[in-house]
Amino acid sequence: YSNFIDDLRVYVRGGTGGMGYPNLGGEGGRGGDVWFVARERTTLKSIREKYPQKRFVAGTGANSSVRALKGEKGKDCEVHVPLGISVLDDDGKQIGELNAAGERFLAARGGLGGSLATNFLPCKGQRRTVHLDLKLIADVGLVGFPNAGKSSLLSKISHAKPEIANYAFTTIQPELGKIMYADYKQISVADLPGLIEGAHENKGMGHKFLKHVERTKQLLLVVDISGFQLSIKTQFRTAFETILLLTKELELYKEELVTKPALLAINKMDLPCAKNNLDELMTQLKNPQDFLHLVEEEMIPANTLEFREVIPISTYTGEGIEELKTCIRKSIDEQAEEVNEEYRKKKLLLLQTSK
Repeated sequence: YSNFIDDLRVYVRGGTGGMGYPNLGGEGGRGGDVWFVARERTTLKSIREKYPQKRFVAGTGANSSVRALKGEKGKDCEVHVPLGISVLDDDGKQIGELNAAGERFLAARGGLGGSLATNFLPCKGQRRTVHLDLKLIADVGLVGFPNAGKSSLLSKISHAKPEIANYAFTTIQPELGKIMYADYKQISVADLPGLIEGAHENKGMGHKFLKHVERTKQLLLVVDISGFQLSIKTQFRTAFETILLLTKELELYKEELVTKPALLAINKMDLPCAKNNLDELMTQLKNPQDFLHLVEEEMIPANTLEFREVIPISTYTGEGIEELKTCIRKSIDEQAEEVNEEYRKKKLLLLQTSK
């Protein structure tokens, strides 16, 4: 997991203020501040490599003197961080968030300079240890159990080259790819480490996976048409049960995830009996309530996912890949239009109420 870092613990300290000048009532300069600034093309790995000590200290304020009774402020320390960063204190409480390029967060404030109020003695700057927690921002997040074919699908629809093998847990770090369209439109897709049952309890790579799903605009569930079994010790799950389990894991981690727009890709349609399995699955998806009695009660999610499209594909033969790319584009465009329409309605409402 060393090639990709999504959590970094750093020490930050604001600069100490400058000394005051008691004889003439001079004030020392305030200490510099430590700022986190969101910047594109930055990674937590590059921060760790550039600053192996992971310490960020701002400059000391200038002392008051006969020449300058008001000392200058100490130099600020700016740390460039990736987009999609949550800043957490040592207790795990979120104290800040940086999602867009240029956004700033004050991580540690500089100390006051010496003045009459402090008996002309300077104050030390704020100091603390914080966690930089990264959540990938992508248009579409691939959701599926291990070996469902997510990495193969990403390599087919984008220029990404994830590691692919025929065993569970090939993907141990998130992979980002971009779908390129003929009109130069780009849609980012994140292939995330495979879920397993109990992921919401942080089993397997549960929380490492699920926290990245939070920032994706839409979900693309990838399901093996022949079903899934993690190992000989675990129960075999049909494609329908797999969809219910994935929904349940998302719901238990954070209910809002189930409200995201979702597409369903039914993979491995090149396998024998795939057509019969697909017919059965489509019947179950049309009326899921009629088939919930076939599964254990704890597997049933409170809300079943509503899929905008169900696309049968084969990453082996290439069947359905172009159709899937078209569906992804259509779904993203529709969502953008819905957001714009909502924004227009709010603006109109504000104009009407102001009149």
